[in-house]
Amino acid sequence: MFKPFVPSDFEVPERLETDKFRLRMLKVTDVVKDYDAVMTSVDHLQGIFGPRSKWPTKDLTFEQDLIDLGWHQKEYQTRSSFAYTVMDLDESRCLGCMYIFHPTKEEFDAEVYMWVRENARDLDILLYETVRKWILEKWPFKRVAYPGRGISWDEWNRLK
Repeated sequence: MFKPFVPSDFEVPERLETDKFRLRMLKVTDVVKDYDAVMTSVDHLQGIFGPRSKWPTKDLTFEQDLIDLGWHQKEYQTRSSFAYTVMDLDESRCLGCMYIFHPTKEEFDAEVYMWVRENARDLDILLYETVRKWILEKWPFKRVAYPGRGISWDEWNRLK
């Protein structure tokens, strides 16, 4: 039987805002800014989802990115995963993304991945620390994995 990712009565946080950035649900209407962030940072983003990940590729099309964003938006609406865009405070530029996924390893409740565009790399550590605190304080997960950050890819790949 399918186990819900979050309890049905859990109120999913809509946003997280700091003095440097805002996280909010990633939507298809973000595609122009998201595509710019990804395509200007392809080499910088390689390996975000693991050393074997092919995302993003230099031939990623605008339409493919739109499909990805639609998929993320639908999963958010069905509460099966949660994708947030990381925007600057005036919403003029996508700085990156953050994803909360069902765990693929038995010992975790959730997996969290995040990235920042190349010319916002100075925000990477702040984003990571802010998201860790937010997940701990506002989300129902007890054992959260941050592959490639809180756990090395080698160690992650050895887990079942």
